[in-house]
Amino acid sequence: MDEYLDIVDEKCRPTGEVALKSEVHKNGWLHNTVHVWFYTNDGRILLQQRSHKKKICPLLWDVSVAGHVDAGESIEDAAVRETKEEIGLEIHRNDLRRISTQFHEATYFNGAIQDNEFHHVFISELKVPFEDLVPQPNEVEALKLVTLETFTDLALNSAKNMHFVDSNQGYYHFVNFEIHNELTFE
Repeated sequence: MDEYLDIVDEKCRPTGEVALKSEVHKNGWLHNTVHVWFYTNDGRILLQQRSHKKKICPLLWDVSVAGHVDAGESIEDAAVRETKEEIGLEIHRNDLRRISTQFHEATYFNGAIQDNEFHHVFISELKVPFEDLVPQPNEVEALKLVTLETFTDLALNSAKNMHFVDSNQGYYHFVNFEIHNELTFE
């Protein structure tokens, strides 16, 4: 879907310019995205397998929920909306804990897509049974819960197992660390 996105500056603030997602990616303009990592109180993390229909990294495993922030939408509202759209889970803004904002730059298809985006990263406890989640077929191929230890192992060996995007190992380690700390201090 080609939605409208705010073009943002180096501090993630909208510049007042709006463009279609396809144009934003074609021109490499800065824009905002959200990542929501769900975890259970017994130390498991929810992973999403990207749909086989996705242009970028089809069938690789990734963040529980991710998506672009629509033009005029707040970061938190985008996280709530994307969670409902991708896995059928209704959450509230106060269910989210922001852990980071990270700049991500990547080029795909020989420069046809230039991704220059800020990932606004949240963690949230999954408070419903796994079976209640409803993955959106155009976005999500499958969902699974894995222990934090398995998550680490899969991420560290992604060059061999093709489970995750290998270049994101540092990011996955950071998320694992933050969730581990959240569970330790609850």
